[in-house]
Amino acid sequence: MHHEVKLIVPEINARVLTKQDMIIANPNCSTIQLVMVLAPLHQKYRAKRVLISTYQSVSGTGQKAVQQLNNEIKGVDGPMAYPHKIHKNALPHCDVFLDNGYTKEEMKLATEPHKIMDDSSFKISATAVRIPTEGGHSESVNLSFDKDFNLDDVRDLLSSTPGVTLEDDPSKNRYPMPVTAHNKDDVFVGRLRRDLSAPNSLNLWIVADNLRKGAATNAVQIAEHLLHLGLS
Repeated sequence: MHHEVKLIVPEINARVLTKQDMIIANPNCSTIQLVMVLAPLHQKYRAKRVLISTYQSVSGTGQKAVQQLNNEIKGVDGPMAYPHKIHKNALPHCDVFLDNGYTKEEMKLATEPHKIMDDSSFKISATAVRIPTEGGHSESVNLSFDKDFNLDDVRDLLSSTPGVTLEDDPSKNRYPMPVTAHNKDDVFVGRLRRDLSAPNSLNLWIVADNLRKGAATNAVQIAEHLLHLGLS
């Protein structure tokens, strides 16, 4: 969040990079998959409020957390990455708690999209939860817009967004899941439906491999962009 360091998701804001950028920041994994879907929708419908609940895999914490989960599945005692068991559990605790009651992860989700999209006109609130999956982060997102929308138009918009794959056919049990996003570079979105409790509001479900687009893939794409423009 340093003002002088650019926070980059290439599909959204690679245009701001210059040859003078000696340090370029890779955003938080959960932020990347959120803005990949939020940015095109905001551009067309103007978001007012964004509510996010994440369901984050243990690989986001690191190898020690993956080992804790696997040990608990096998009934083996071992080092603990979390203050509680994670197998058959859900921890509303991603990163450290801050004085405002939110975790550091939740505050990244609340602030990083504004910087990446160069727009702070919309409000964001997040709850981040760790779940016992080994890889892949999921997000339940509620968006309130200034403008009304047609669901078919939203589907067409997301289907044509580079780096985003629409999986939205509940009648055939087709929706994004961590197990199917594993080892893929795209961000997957589905379960699109109107929020029946509020005007101009949309519910959707976003999943991505947090070690691919959420980390390594995004960094590689930044490097590729620099090479392509001769900025390296």
